[in-house]
Amino acid sequence: MKKHWIAALAVALGAGVQLAALAQAPAKGSEEHIRAVTSRIDGRAIANNTTTRDWPSYGLDYAETRFSRLDQINEKNVKELGLVWSYNLESTRGVESTPLVVDGIMYVTASWSVVHAVDVRTGKRIWTYDPKVPREVGVKGCCDVVNRGVALHKGKVYVGSFDARLIALDAATGKLVWEKDTSIDRKRPYTITGAPRVFKGMVIIGNGGAEYGVRGYITAYDAETGAEKWRFFTVPGDPAKPYENEALARAAKTWDPSNKYWEAGGGGTVWDSITFDPKLNLLYIGTGNGSPWSRAKRSPGGGDNLFLASIVAINPDTGKYVWHYQETPGDNWDYTSTQPMILADIKLGGKTRKVILHAPKNGFFFVIDRTNGKFISAKNFVDVNWATGYDEKGFPIETAIARSADKGYDSIPGPLGAHNWHPMSFSPKTGLVYLPAQNIPLTLMDNKNYKFNEMTLGVPGSNQGWNTAMFIGAVPATSKPFGRLLAWDPVRQKEAWRHEHVSPWNGGTLATAGNVVFQGTAEGRFMAFNASTGEKLWETPTGTGVIAAPSTYMVDGKQYVSIAVGWGGSYGVSQRASDKVGPGTVYTFAVGAKNPMPEMAQVKMNALLQGVAYDPKQVPEGQGLYVASCVLCHGVPGVDRGGNIPNLGYSHPDVINNLEAYVLGGAAKERGMPDFTGRLKPEDIPKLKAFIQGVPDSIRPKK
Repeated sequence: MKKHWIAALAVALGAGVQLAALAQAPAKGSEEHIRAVTSRIDGRAIANNTTTRDWPSYGLDYAETRFSRLDQINEKNVKELGLVWSYNLESTRGVESTPLVVDGIMYVTASWSVVHAVDVRTGKRIWTYDPKVPREVGVKGCCDVVNRGVALHKGKVYVGSFDARLIALDAATGKLVWEKDTSIDRKRPYTITGAPRVFKGMVIIGNGGAEYGVRGYITAYDAETGAEKWRFFTVPGDPAKPYENEALARAAKTWDPSNKYWEAGGGGTVWDSITFDPKLNLLYIGTGNGSPWSRAKRSPGGGDNLFLASIVAINPDTGKYVWHYQETPGDNWDYTSTQPMILADIKLGGKTRKVILHAPKNGFFFVIDRTNGKFISAKNFVDVNWATGYDEKGFPIETAIARSADKGYDSIPGPLGAHNWHPMSFSPKTGLVYLPAQNIPLTLMDNKNYKFNEMTLGVPGSNQGWNTAMFIGAVPATSKPFGRLLAWDPVRQKEAWRHEHVSPWNGGTLATAGNVVFQGTAEGRFMAFNASTGEKLWETPTGTGVIAAPSTYMVDGKQYVSIAVGWGGSYGVSQRASDKVGPGTVYTFAVGAKNPMPEMAQVKMNALLQGVAYDPKQVPEGQGLYVASCVLCHGVPGVDRGGNIPNLGYSHPDVINNLEAYVLGGAAKERGMPDFTGRLKPEDIPKLKAFIQGVPDSIRPKK
């Protein structure tokens, strides 16, 4: 009897302890709860995220596989997905962010680097942080005022701002903790569009700006204090100064200094891909294109121009070079290697190999040994015309037209790449990589009269700071545009299946253990496919084109899928495939949810521009000025339809009649429209008007 009484008392006391613990548990979504769950996110939590119930880092895990082990949503029930909630990001430019989620707390970014914290359980805002990027900085970025997301570490949220600041925020409140200027030279147009990563207590971030004339580098900052730990430059600098390390001294031998390449920066910016292998203790980065694009002007004597268009392995403790593999030696086509890479262990020749899977802009799918950087294989995943393949040592076998300089040629793939920044995913269950592939036709021709930072009539962007040393689109392209989802077998180096989309520039992918692949599309759909066969299983409209990649996670025992939507990017500023339009939005779906999708507005196209007086003799010079100053954002007047920036050929006549107020008066400054004062003259305005009205007049159907 006595033992029974003691046991009963123990049970009662235990229940009391449990009740007390429940009573003390912070409310979900409260500051206390957020601080508790985000404080647990560190390197160990990400490395040991075997259940993938949360999505704590940009690519889900350090290997950036974007493969979720969740299978509550699967090939059998995915057709029952419905909307749980939608969240307005209050943006009209491109949205490229992958939502991070920890125990129902979501962190996602919109254009202009604005951070949103959202409660997944309610779909309501917790806080926002606007870094207040000056709108005049927008012209310093090649590819829209976008941001790919944040990093989390021990209760802090890290974001790179478009104007090249690295910012640490309190994850619970959104209040500023610290801020660092990552630019090494404020006279140069450095930007940040990529998501930071956190490894070994350090925040790692690169920069953009190679089109504008910058030198590439990547920097590690102490996650707690923001103190700089190390910096690795990707290309050599002025040879009159000491090189920062022995690797750069060796790299300098692959550059011809006769044209003083360092004056245009050299390029090689690390604007996106960063991965980490904690067991090998290696950090891997993908490097960008040369500045300028044309090797004939950048390095007239030829050379591989290391470390452009390369995968580089770095010691994360010291920032020291370990090894590299250059995917596009002597890059001449804007074939960056900054596209997301995936670390995987795959069986090749009966042996398991630690590899990097990579599909850069140049159109070849690479398998590289990540322990030493040795080339294993490469196979083109789309048609290419610059190389016929790679030899056994990993060097491309270039074609005769690859470096054509005297006349325009159709570069296949073009500078927008066979695969751009849109993330791919890898399923160890199927052994396949799910890859957004494309072709966006563009012709290239060397500009033999190029000078750094000098405008050339007819050279796109040259009056906006672009330094390509090339005429882009000077003659019509012959290749056809396409966008497709590829399932690629990296062992056989062969396509397993494909799904054709209606347009290029489709979103990143997500693969799951439920045998499902998710992807959003340029024409405004979010889709699910059978990962094994490619069969389309489900889709829903999104109201505007999708370019970002989705994430999936569990909250209170239920699996959700979220996608951040907002059309834009380098292609999307001037082109579009959807007839619907809406603000940047996060959509969250679950099986059995039945909330209606928000209303989606039809794009309202004005009539083709007419009624602006002009002198037809000024059209040719107006064309040269327009291409140099306007075409990258606004497209060809009346020919293109406009993207997230309007096509001027469909403007109201009052806008063009008052063009000087916009071009030289800053009337649209708050929307990111640059002021061309000092770069254009008042007498240039009538010439621009002549071209903007002249083209619609030339294509208008005759009555």
